[in-house]
Amino acid sequence: MNTWPMNTCCCRRLAWMGLLLSWATCGLPAEDRAEDPAEDTVKAPAERAVDYTIIVTGHELLDGVYPDGHTHFITRTLRPLGLRCVGSMSVDDTAEDIRQALQFACGRSALVIVTGGLGPTDSDITRDVLSAYTAISLAEHPAVLESLEQRFGTPRDKLRANLRRQTRVPTRGTYLKNAAGSAVGLVFEADAALIVALPGPPGELQPMVRDELVPELARRFGTHTLGSSLTIRFIGIGQSQIDQTMKEQMQLPEDVLETSQFEGGRVDFTFALPHDGPAERARLETLRQAFHQHLGDFIYADDAETTLEDCVVAQLYARQQTIAVGEVGSGGLLAAALAHTVAAPQVLQGALVATSEDQLRQLLGVADDEWRDRGPSGRLELLATAAAERTRSAWSLVVGAPQSASQTGPARIAVCIRRPDGSLLVSDQRWPGVSSRVQSAMISELLDKLRRALR
Repeated sequence: MNTWPMNTCCCRRLAWMGLLLSWATCGLPAEDRAEDPAEDTVKAPAERAVDYTIIVTGHELLDGVYPDGHTHFITRTLRPLGLRCVGSMSVDDTAEDIRQALQFACGRSALVIVTGGLGPTDSDITRDVLSAYTAISLAEHPAVLESLEQRFGTPRDKLRANLRRQTRVPTRGTYLKNAAGSAVGLVFEADAALIVALPGPPGELQPMVRDELVPELARRFGTHTLGSSLTIRFIGIGQSQIDQTMKEQMQLPEDVLETSQFEGGRVDFTFALPHDGPAERARLETLRQAFHQHLGDFIYADDAETTLEDCVVAQLYARQQTIAVGEVGSGGLLAAALAHTVAAPQVLQGALVATSEDQLRQLLGVADDEWRDRGPSGRLELLATAAAERTRSAWSLVVGAPQSASQTGPARIAVCIRRPDGSLLVSDQRWPGVSSRVQSAMISELLDKLRRALR
């Protein structure tokens, strides 16, 4: 059986902008000073969750330039380790806004995680704001300075001042190595709370959280390693219906921690137990079987890794079959989603993107007379057949152009799937427009159509 690299989203996010509805206050455990990230000793597993707060800095978030993805990733990564996010706020990257956010968070959490503002520009002020707020001074760390020299191939006396300031770390605390960038993470051992500062770019933050922050928090808080957990991934069904089915058909024990996440038309439910052993794994297996019994038609994976794209490509790969994709209304997003899977080179035989169905017809070499004689559905069938034949693919999927029944009515797109036996399945679905959020749901729906056709 083939195994596939996978991805998961499994945490419930509580986000707020300047106001938090529910908090729990935790005292900060007393810790010895750690001069180097590797010097602390590991504490015993925590008996209860450690509460923490996330502060995401950056005016781009408040201006709507891009959404906050840090809270999702951090909570998803830390929750199974016995760490509980009790709040997340987005604030402007000004000293006063960050200071007020720190004052609010430190009064209510044992741990505060701040993201962004550690870079070399004048607007990267998080390091200095945290130093001033905690009254913990900063000093160059020799190991960080040496790492910066090696990264830029420049001796320390030649490093620009704005780069060199990134070597300054708390004198009471430690730092987190950055394998993907120049800005190390910072750990301030403040009196009110442990404050962690992480770089803003996701490509730097995410590996730092996984490889540096998790072990650091385990040493300081006694955070336990991962207990038994089960993630079930759904498509084509809403959270409320899943929750209702659980209440009516299943009885979750009180010690099972349930979290959920909805994104792009996909729903993840994760169930975790505090310990890992044969008995715990057996309990979760019983739960998994119950979900498949009641909601199996909507489940595309029951592990914490497999994506919907992985699921579809894995089915094709297991059959040793290929697929070709032609897109108008989806603008190449479907092919891009499939192309990011590991087995895409063996499965995705070809992809064409056009601005109109007629342009796609010309690219596929469909004759003019055949095209004129067909209606809308027939033309889509011609395109799907031509895509499979031109690429010698067993399967093909063609997404048509958006069509509106009226000027005010919602647009829809037709979809045609050609099976290996030559049969054609034509359906339609709502076209969401150009919003990236709703386009993500459209791609999920297209992938689900293909998943169901492959069964």
